[in-house]
Amino acid sequence: MSALTILLIRHAEKPEKPIDPKRGPGLTATGEEDKHSLVIRGWQRAGAWAVLFGQGTTNSDYPRPDIVYAADPGETSGEAELTSQRALQTVLPLCKRLHITPITDHGVGDEQAMVAEVNKLTGTVLICWEHKMIVQSIIPEIVGEQKLPHLPTKWHGDRFDVVLRFDRVQPGAPWGFRQLLPRLLSGDLDEPVEKDSR
Repeated sequence: MSALTILLIRHAEKPEKPIDPKRGPGLTATGEEDKHSLVIRGWQRAGAWAVLFGQGTTNSDYPRPDIVYAADPGETSGEAELTSQRALQTVLPLCKRLHITPITDHGVGDEQAMVAEVNKLTGTVLICWEHKMIVQSIIPEIVGEQKLPHLPTKWHGDRFDVVLRFDRVQPGAPWGFRQLLPRLLSGDLDEPVEKDSR
């Protein structure tokens, strides 16, 4: 089978600047404060993604990934803020559940090479990345010149609850696209990111 499904998610919730008392600080998996890590709600979302994707079947909206990519937590794109553990932390519970090792060979700023690698694969690939680079770099690299309706051109900074799904039946075939809104945690929205009215 030469079909490919790409599932794109943003890393889970991060600390605000200055720290919002309602959201709290970033925390490592062992509970140490770290501004480059997820907040408590982010860790909750990581667990929710693990359940959603970890039980998925081939025919579901949320199929079980064969391979998971996360932005390299040690790489930067020249901006210190983009050095982040969050993408990897977001997928670690899922990868542990699936007994797979996430691929972290590419950092933020290296989206072209990462997507070129993914495009050679088959099955289901989940990519967890920084939201601005998903819109600016990853989506254009996936679709190329193909015109697809409803592709997001902006991703609001407070949206962590969206799955972008791309499907093609074989290499060179056109992509299908859907935006999925699983509403896993309280407060998650049922609006696509480009329709977000906030």
